[in-house]
Amino acid sequence: MLKPFGREIWIADGSAVSVAGFHYPTRMAVIRLSDGGLFVWSPIQLPDSLRVEVDALGDVRYLVCPNSLHHVFVDDWRRAYAGARLYAAPGLREKRKDIRFDGDLGDGAIAEWANDIDHVVVPGNLITTEVVFFHRSSGTVLFTDLIQQFPANAFSGWRAVVARLDLLVSPEGAVPRKFRLAFTSRRAARAALARILAWPAERVLMAHGTPVQEDGQAFIGRAFRWLTG
Repeated sequence: MLKPFGREIWIADGSAVSVAGFHYPTRMAVIRLSDGGLFVWSPIQLPDSLRVEVDALGDVRYLVCPNSLHHVFVDDWRRAYAGARLYAAPGLREKRKDIRFDGDLGDGAIAEWANDIDHVVVPGNLITTEVVFFHRSSGTVLFTDLIQQFPANAFSGWRAVVARLDLLVSPEGAVPRKFRLAFTSRRAARAALARILAWPAERVLMAHGTPVQEDGQAFIGRAFRWLTG
């Protein structure tokens, strides 16, 4: 189930989750830090087979929810890895008061993984505040919902019409139209994007979309051309 995506990073695809009748595939990433510990981004459902593969990579130390929408399976991981520290994106603590979080993802660096991973909070979106990550050794930028792409035949009926209008079935990953309209401050979003574009991105990973294996920085620039143009 785990597949190598680059140096010290693996990905796994999980079962779909339903939101208003739309079925969203799930994807997670596991990053092995320079000290050997594991950083788990956007945890998916945890079957025994996946747990065996993760345990073979190292010790799970950090569980990360990169926005307030990706939290469905995190409690299962919390129970399975009681010693791991759980980090919440802005807004998630208020949404999941039933879960004890150990830290928050803000503008400052997280010392535990700062040698390997950088992050940027993209503020001012009414749907969710997403935290975008950059894994240095693999050159991978990790987006959760800000960039999405579904196969052209993923939806049918009225949902296919909505998906097309929302840019979910674009030829390559794009920022959904609803997210574009939900930004209350494009100036703040552009400032965050400038920091993201400063990363020497080679690859781009999305929770919902075809991973990008090369020219990642150019891909991100195209996806956000509506914001910078």
